[in-house]
Amino acid sequence: MFIKNFSEIAKTPERKIILELVEAALASIQPEEVFRTSVHRHGNILTIGDQEFDLDDFERVFILGFGKGSAENAKILENLISDKLTEGYVIDTSIPERQAHARPRLEKLEFTKGTHPLPSETNFKFTQKVLERLSNLSEKDLVLVVICGGGSAMFVHPHTISLEQKIEVGKALLKSGANITEMNIVRKHLSDVKGGGLAQILYPAKVAALIYSDVPGNDLSTIASGPTAYDPTTIEDAIGIIKKYNLEQELNLTRDAFIENPHDKKYFENVRNIIVLSNDTALSAMQKGAKDLGYHAEIFSDRFESEARDAGKKLISETHLNSILLCGGETTVHVAKKSLRPRESLAQREGRGGRNQELVLGALEHVGRDITICSFASDGWDNTEHAGAIGDYKTIERAKKLEIEPLKYLETNNSFEFFKKTRDNLTTGRLPSNVSDLIIVLRK
Repeated sequence: MFIKNFSEIAKTPERKIILELVEAALASIQPEEVFRTSVHRHGNILTIGDQEFDLDDFERVFILGFGKGSAENAKILENLISDKLTEGYVIDTSIPERQAHARPRLEKLEFTKGTHPLPSETNFKFTQKVLERLSNLSEKDLVLVVICGGGSAMFVHPHTISLEQKIEVGKALLKSGANITEMNIVRKHLSDVKGGGLAQILYPAKVAALIYSDVPGNDLSTIASGPTAYDPTTIEDAIGIIKKYNLEQELNLTRDAFIENPHDKKYFENVRNIIVLSNDTALSAMQKGAKDLGYHAEIFSDRFESEARDAGKKLISETHLNSILLCGGETTVHVAKKSLRPRESLAQREGRGGRNQELVLGALEHVGRDITICSFASDGWDNTEHAGAIGDYKTIERAKKLEIEPLKYLETNNSFEFFKKTRDNLTTGRLPSNVSDLIIVLRK
């Protein structure tokens, strides 16, 4: 069971149904399941999705992994091709606790524990080492690249600005309310390895990218900022986004801080970008699970985007009687920027939480006795140790008993503390797959 506090929060039959769907979604996207369905080896033929690679055709084979969940997936890939593997490198926030002792240790892969959502010196040094070790490749080399969500922060090599400046850009974009696509456009044009930059560096080697999509619509140029994908955006697009969110003075970036992404198609001729997992898998698993439990379930969207605090109202309005609405995507949180009240410290003013917890908190004013809503991060980490939250009339009743007002916690982006008090948080610990956020609304 993935949800550690399942029994504690399964307070109603409707909650139990939703939590069972969460379990079904998480089970469907775990690395073992992905490899069982999408990655195989027969003799020396490695099949990834609909692409085949004859390992005998290559003198050297490398693995490069980055992003949340890349370590577990790269480890399984290593086990699959260990006799052909030359060496490999992977950076992840952790090897998940749930499986840290259940798998063989890394043999030829060098593991680095990186940081997310912001880059760090550790992330930069990892990237620098990889670029040095994977230089001077030839057509006889194969590089298997495991790309997961969060890879944009972990695989980082600024073009001209310092790492500290790059971190400040990331912080400013996170607080500005820019969506994931906009943030990645700026990141791509400040980096040597994003927006197809890695494809250019690895050229002329054969590159097979196993892509675990965590972005709405599965846009290859957006996932982890598209290191192996052709990117049509320009420096002007990146500068336009900075202007859109009035960040020019705060960031103070000159034009030479930016780089144009490679547009010569030759760098992509030997690249195969293969989406091996997306939220479609999790949504389908939940839809089947709902049917097995006797509920009609509709997949509303696999690319949902919205302001987090407003998303619940819309999704509740779209949910029919005696049915379940399923949704995947990524919402946005605008961090409150209000002046301090008298005798109020900055620590008291700055809340904790994530997109999913804020979504459920914002939905509570639209929740009646017929509605149960849950939103959760598929990697088990909603910017905090909570994976997400579940809300219904029980949540509202407990908040009244505790004399805490949802709106006050919403105003300070403090959803973590609210659900910690009402005990409606989902706790899974970090998980080794990431396919965006997932939302369930049940109307009985």
